[in-house]
Amino acid sequence: MIKAIALDDEPLALEIISHFSKSIDFIHLEKTFTKQNEAMKYLRNYPVDLIFLDINMPQKNGIDFFKSLNADPILIFTTAYSEFAVEGFNINATDYLLKPFSEERFVQAAMKARNEFEFRKNRSVQTHLMIRADYKLYRIEFDNILFIEGLDDYIQIHQTNGSKIVARYSMKSILAKLPDQKFIRIHRSYIVATNQIKSIQNKTITLADFVLPIGDTYRDEILNMMR
Repeated sequence: MIKAIALDDEPLALEIISHFSKSIDFIHLEKTFTKQNEAMKYLRNYPVDLIFLDINMPQKNGIDFFKSLNADPILIFTTAYSEFAVEGFNINATDYLLKPFSEERFVQAAMKARNEFEFRKNRSVQTHLMIRADYKLYRIEFDNILFIEGLDDYIQIHQTNGSKIVARYSMKSILAKLPDQKFIRIHRSYIVATNQIKSIQNKTITLADFVLPIGDTYRDEILNMMR
């Protein structure tokens, strides 16, 4: 069962999402919110697998709200403004529902969310990463990844053979595609392959010829991993 919430400043939009969700047996819509601070507080205590999220909201827009989350739930945007579509997909939203949307279109989005949910659940048995970059689709074996570097809206994948691939992904979205037992985030700008770590000293990690900083936010997780 996919645990979900919906966040929209329009109560009617939330009623429609709630109504459509009742006909889908693999999604449990746990709660709906009209205020971002209430949704954020809920998510800190009750993580979910999926968020239905409006983009054009008072205060912080939905894209910035999603970027501020520590977790990386599956994301389906719901909005009346088509001009936000490109930016929504740039942060790897699973789907984008343009209001007013039909129940049939909602079910299509839900099916995409289920596929993504199953992929994430089974990613530990995957051996490679499929990345689209430079109008090509690259297959990158997990064992060939040295570390991943965040570059604003892009990432750079450093491979053990010295080659690099630059692709448009956020660090959060690429981390969601990697197996937890093989990779760990050590800094807001770095994800490293755990089997490539040579040493950890003070506030740095050494792998191959690189010395990378450890962010204070990630220090405890790294120490727990090494134990």
